[in-house]
Amino acid sequence: MFSVRDAADAGISGERMRRGDLARPFRGVRQLENHPTSAPNTDDDFAIQAARRRAQALAYAPLLKSDQFFSFETAAAFWEAPVPLVTDSFGNALDGAGLALHVSTLGSGPLARSAAVTAHRADARTSQFVIRDGVPISTAATTWASMGALSVPDLVALGDYFCRCWRSGFNRRNVGRAPHATVAELHAAIAAGRRVGNKRLREAVELIREDSWSPRESRVRCVLVTAGLPEPALNADIYDRFGAFLGCVDMVYPAERVIVEYHGTIHSQRYAQDVERIAALRAAGWTVIEVTAALLKRPSELVRRVRTALAVA
Repeated sequence: MFSVRDAADAGISGERMRRGDLARPFRGVRQLENHPTSAPNTDDDFAIQAARRRAQALAYAPLLKSDQFFSFETAAAFWEAPVPLVTDSFGNALDGAGLALHVSTLGSGPLARSAAVTAHRADARTSQFVIRDGVPISTAATTWASMGALSVPDLVALGDYFCRCWRSGFNRRNVGRAPHATVAELHAAIAAGRRVGNKRLREAVELIREDSWSPRESRVRCVLVTAGLPEPALNADIYDRFGAFLGCVDMVYPAERVIVEYHGTIHSQRYAQDVERIAALRAAGWTVIEVTAALLKRPSELVRRVRTALAVA
């Protein structure tokens, strides 16, 4: 990937720039037609859409000026952060052509000019950027605070992801890895100046926790806590009375011995293991409430089940 201007400065002729083996992803950019793509080997629409956003940004990157950086959902894709899927009117995930490419300009310099770009004016008091994967993107805290148009549960899931602490525990990976942001940094990002969705941001930041491991877990917790139920401990290791490890559970009320477990589509690949793990937890005296996508769409029923389990305990 290179800009036409850089190629000209390097002495490459205009005739060479017009050859058919060079693609033109953006005006002023050339790319070899056989350039390898970064399409992920997965059927996860969220991962595919994030990869499309990154590829789109990398193609545009040669045109960025020194005061410009990728922001909003484009930056979130480089952070591999969870943002809502963009779909068409039929509910199908949009491919690269339908995804906005967000480019912010700090200060009063010229905005990005391209039909494929959504340009933003950024203020140095509220927006900072870093280099990640070789391109400038908004920091994790700036990215989160720029997404105030999202719903509160989506903002909580995004903030949980950025602020996750990689704690020690049974067979856990990446122990001690630094979080992308801290809750204090998110508070500071809100306080730095007015933003779209300030009220939602202020509400969401109070619900962000450091121990959630997935967006669905975050959503389940939001449903329970905003319904007035006690806040559960997150991703806790459970042992039996002999000290044998039974499993790490999504949410737990230790005093009441009640566990809440979310089962997403990825769990279907290890269904047998989940069945055995939950059976062992129940045999050890724990009440386990299993949450599926279908149950999460019925929040009042989810709340009723957890409230009943806590009351019985």
